[in-house]
Amino acid sequence: MKMRTEYTCPLELVHDMIKGKWKPIILWRLRLGATSLAKLERDIDGITQKMLLEHLKELIEYGFIEKKSFEGYPLHVEYSLTEDMGAQILEALRIMQHIGIDYLKRNGMEHILEEKRCYSRLTPTKKWVIYDSKSAAYNISIKLIGGIEHECNKQRNY
Repeated sequence: MKMRTEYTCPLELVHDMIKGKWKPIILWRLRLGATSLAKLERDIDGITQKMLLEHLKELIEYGFIEKKSFEGYPLHVEYSLTEDMGAQILEALRIMQHIGIDYLKRNGMEHILEEKRCYSRLTPTKKWVIYDSKSAAYNISIKLIGGIEHECNKQRNY
């Protein structure tokens, strides 16, 4: 992607770095840990391999993702978030995820979240657990009193 040379503010620059249908989804999926190209392609419904490779290349160039190649046969490559920019953009995506959930709940569209299996109700506190229904692992994110967020990753059993 060709970057502009002039911006009105840094937010405009970051927007250009992650804009599009797939980049935020790729970054969100990588929050679960390093994964292969084939696994990413399976986990992200509707993305083509060509589009995935193009976006991965751009996200690597921007410093959000790193690519690690392992020696041996067959060739094995893993993609993961970088510790600096990757972790920082993940914080912003978490906020966006929560805003989306709150919006759907406020507007009586909880059925969409249930259909997509984006959350389930906790009892008795009525808080929400967020997880990714497309991946082999899911991330539980619970907002506790005082704004402290606890997370854990669990493997699904098929």
